[in-house]
Amino acid sequence: MGLTLKEEFLDFFLVPSGILLMLGYHLFHLHRCLYLPDTTVIGYENHNKKAWVQRILEVEAKDRGQAINVINSNISAATSLASISLALSSILGAWIGSASHNVFLSSHIHGNKSSTAVYIKFIALLSCFLFAFACFIQTSRCFVNANFLISMPNCEIPTSHVENAVIRGSNYWVIGLRSLFFASNLLFWIFGPIPMFVCSVITVVMLHNLDRNTTPLPQYTNTPASHRSKENGKEITAVTSANDRC
Repeated sequence: MGLTLKEEFLDFFLVPSGILLMLGYHLFHLHRCLYLPDTTVIGYENHNKKAWVQRILEVEAKDRGQAINVINSNISAATSLASISLALSSILGAWIGSASHNVFLSSHIHGNKSSTAVYIKFIALLSCFLFAFACFIQTSRCFVNANFLISMPNCEIPTSHVENAVIRGSNYWVIGLRSLFFASNLLFWIFGPIPMFVCSVITVVMLHNLDRNTTPLPQYTNTPASHRSKENGKEITAVTSANDRC
C-alpha cells in the first residue's frame, strides 16, 4: 500500500514538473522570439527568409524556377513529416483499441500503473502526434500559397504577402517539430515518470543551446553583378523600344 502511494506520488509530482518545465521554456523562448528576435535562431532564419523573398521578387517570374524548387523541397519535407505523424497516430490508436497493456504493468516501471493512467498517457501522446500532423499540413498550405504568389507572371506581387506566407509556413513547421519534442517526452512517460522528467530536463537544455543565436544579423546588399544586370536590362529595353518606334 505504501509503495503504491509512493509510486503514484512520483506521477503526481514528476510528470507535472516535466510538463511545466517544457511549457515554461517555450513561453520564455516565445517572449524572446517576439521581443528579442535577434537572439534566437528562429529570428535569424526569418531575417534571412525575408531577404531571400525580397531578392527573388526582383527577378522576373520566368526566372524564378530555383525559388520554386526551394519552396517545393520544403513542401515535400512538411508532407513527409505529416505522413509520419499521421501513421504514428494511427498505430497508436489501433494499439489503444486492441492491445493489452500488460507490458506497461511491469515491476520495472515505477509510477501509477492503473488502466486509467495508461489510457491518459496514450491519449496525451496521440494528441501531440495529431497536433503535429495539423501543423505540418498548415506548413504545406502556406508554402503552396507562397509558390503560387512567386510564380504569378505579369503582376506586381506585394513583398509582404510572400514574406507572410513563407514566415507563417516556417512558424507552423517549428510548432510541429516542438509538438514532436513534447511527444518524445510523453513517450518516455509510458515507461515511468522518472524517465519522462529526465527527458524533459535534457530536452530543455538541448533546445536552449540550439535556439540561441549569437551571430549578428547579416545586412544583404545588391552585388555589383546584379547592378550591371539591371543596367543591361534597362539598356536592352530602351533599344527594343527605340526599334519599335522606328
